[in-house]
Amino acid sequence: MGNAFQNCNVELSAIQTKAVKWKDDSLLVLAGPGSGKTRVLTCRAAQLLDESRDERFRILALTFTNKAANEMSKRITAMVPELKERVDIHTFHSFCAQVLRQHGAHIGIESNFAIFSQKSDQRIVLEDAVRRNGLYEDPDVRRFLPMINCLKARLIGPEQVKSTESVYRVESFDFCNRLTTAYSLYEGELRRNNALDFNSLVFEAYKLFSYPALVQHYQTVYRYWMIDEFQDTNTAQYMLLRRMAGDSFRNLFAVADDDQTIYEWNGASVKRIRTLIDDFGCEVIQLPTNYRCPPQIVEVANCLLVYNARRNETKRPAQPEKRKCVANSQQIRLREFPTDEAEVSGIAMEIAELDAQQRANTLVLARTRGLLNSIHKTLAENDIQATILMRRDDFASPEFRWLAAYLKQLNRPQDLRNFTKFVEEFSRFTSAKFDIESLLVNAKTKNVTYLSIWLESLQQCSLSHCVNQILCQILEIASGNAKLKTAIDQIIRHFQEFNTNESLKDDLSAWKNLCDNISTNLGFATLDRFLQDLELSSKNPVQSPGSVSLATIHGAKGLEFDYVYLIGLAEEVLPSWHSTNKGNGSASLEEERRGCFVAITRTKRQLILSWAREYNGWQKKPSRFLTEMGFDVSNHCDFSGEKSLSEQQVTTAVDY
Repeated sequence: MGNAFQNCNVELSAIQTKAVKWKDDSLLVLAGPGSGKTRVLTCRAAQLLDESRDERFRILALTFTNKAANEMSKRITAMVPELKERVDIHTFHSFCAQVLRQHGAHIGIESNFAIFSQKSDQRIVLEDAVRRNGLYEDPDVRRFLPMINCLKARLIGPEQVKSTESVYRVESFDFCNRLTTAYSLYEGELRRNNALDFNSLVFEAYKLFSYPALVQHYQTVYRYWMIDEFQDTNTAQYMLLRRMAGDSFRNLFAVADDDQTIYEWNGASVKRIRTLIDDFGCEVIQLPTNYRCPPQIVEVANCLLVYNARRNETKRPAQPEKRKCVANSQQIRLREFPTDEAEVSGIAMEIAELDAQQRANTLVLARTRGLLNSIHKTLAENDIQATILMRRDDFASPEFRWLAAYLKQLNRPQDLRNFTKFVEEFSRFTSAKFDIESLLVNAKTKNVTYLSIWLESLQQCSLSHCVNQILCQILEIASGNAKLKTAIDQIIRHFQEFNTNESLKDDLSAWKNLCDNISTNLGFATLDRFLQDLELSSKNPVQSPGSVSLATIHGAKGLEFDYVYLIGLAEEVLPSWHSTNKGNGSASLEEERRGCFVAITRTKRQLILSWAREYNGWQKKPSRFLTEMGFDVSNHCDFSGEKSLSEQQVTTAVDY
């Protein structure tokens, strides 16, 4: 038993300990921000493993981001390193991809399928499908793909489109017919390319678990299931769990917070927690203590949530951890500006006054990407390093895009679409130019792989020394004389010899980070799994030290910083025009309120809230959320003005 595991048990509160020691039957842990949910999840996994050292069952843990999965893996490894192999931690999509690679042949899916997670790839597939069938001139083609993705997230196939109420209620009969045809052609084109798109992973896995023997297998292998951030599950993900569990499996341990349901637009639902309780007969434990936020912020957050009518009536208000209950007049500050330009400039100048360590612990949040772009530009103009935290689905440099395509081509030698990208990206960073059609004809004539004919043609080109060195590594791999990982490392070194631009540096950082997180060797035996995780992972570089972090509210889940700025707190900005137009009590407005709640609870020390009286030339009122939090914003300040609330003032304002 590791020291980390012993320390974990010592540091747990009584209610956390109860959750950690829960063994059989279903349990739902309602865990608010900063309540130690990751500690509870990981300590419970370590506890189960430690108590069953002579057994062979495994634990399945599902979450929503690779970052969360990596964090859970590191913690469990630190606690019970000798037992870490008995825990499988996945995102929903990586788990489904693994299931389909192992068992997909039962429903006609080849094990080396490609994953088209990027919308650009999916769009090309749809365009190819409709073009091949003479439907490319359909004026609604561009509308079809988002609708297809939405239908898949609800487990609705092409044959069910016409009977789907949400579609036929708002669209014509003719449109439904054309959508059905396009959807069918799109699915056929994916199969023709031996590929699945992002939403197909869950949908196809759901179909696969219609086999009782497979259900029994997974229930036997994985005796305990753990679900992180359950409130984020969409219909397909929840129905997958239901089908996997069947009528008898109940060892489900879910952690959720209905107050952090901010992805209803993507299929999440505040009602799904009640569905889980009913379907699985869950006991419920609440973790109300917030160990992250200062007491003032906990109080205003509680006040804000009172206005959500759809909130769980049994949910207890959050409580600040007692050791944090120390008076501090600077826990919350309010800023008001005349215009959005002045707001961005004023906040940027305030950040400029922070030292390097404070900037590294500073997060700026906004409802819209436009506001983030503005403040990012302003910070850059003041020589302040800042990073917008957003998912990057592909590499930025042609070198690394080519490298990724090369690995995919090794795994799928006859993948024409990928081969085209592979050749085009190579031409972008070298002097080598190819006629792809000629390469394809020669490969077919000689009955060899596309890679073989490319290598043959490449040897006739005049190449630089560095590119020749890359070619040597490729030939070593092709001949079987080099280990894949060793050769790839050499190729990357040669990249650095002839290119030092920022995009390559960022991609090098991203590649190293990905390899560390995937924790897999680049060998033929593991290439399938590596490529799977590579496709499903963000290609973000490691953030530079001392850089200010910027994020949208929807990208803020799971983050925590000492200093948090929430900008744009004005009506029709936050909350958005769309939600305010829906009216008080609407589901849309309640989701915006939960988004504001998520934003303000990211802070560990200080929260700065700001708004402007004018955005893009339009007059705006202060956000209703400020009033709901208990702040009196009726008296407007001048541009440089500040309202700094003492603890006593805040307590009075939010007294309920």
